[in-house]
Amino acid sequence: MFEKVVVIDCKNHLLGRLASIVAKELLNGQRVVCVRCEDINISGSFYRNKLKFLDKLRKRTNTNPAHGPYHFRAPSRIFHRVIRGMIPHKTHRGKCAMERLKAFDGIPEQYEKSKRMVVPDAFRVTRLKPGRRYCVLGRISLEIGWKHKEAVERLEAKRKERSAVYWEEKKAQLGKAKAAKAAVADQFDAKLSPYLS
Repeated sequence: MFEKVVVIDCKNHLLGRLASIVAKELLNGQRVVCVRCEDINISGSFYRNKLKFLDKLRKRTNTNPAHGPYHFRAPSRIFHRVIRGMIPHKTHRGKCAMERLKAFDGIPEQYEKSKRMVVPDAFRVTRLKPGRRYCVLGRISLEIGWKHKEAVERLEAKRKERSAVYWEEKKAQLGKAKAAKAAVADQFDAKLSPYLS
């Protein structure tokens, strides 16, 4: 890739597939921003995945739980942790790679107008057979204690309204530019016609 920053829209991507591709890019020196982490999909039924997550939450230091491991509830933090597991994060190279990653729930204002990419190799529709069960990471996060789902949904609704207005304005500008080009081309052809005949 080797662009300054790549913004990936995580909606409808499979968790592990996307994480492995992002991890490789981070290790290669690419800066990556992942948005809409609450819409990441996980293969397998919701109930099965919820049981897995609840089992993981039980694992802690028995003498003092504050010593870790820390189980984050937000989808962006869960995704961050999955990527961290695919990177040698205790080495200098791994630490530098993890500093190149940003993950967000929803789309923050600074990335609202930037071009968002998708990763075809990690899409659920290309990777899962039709009819296979899957669940959404945001729903699991809500069940295990994430408290900001409503706030993210409210902010996303506002963002979609703003982007709809922006798109209408952009379409109008593109239409005007196209009409102007056509008018200039017609004038140019009319001026050239005596010389061409």
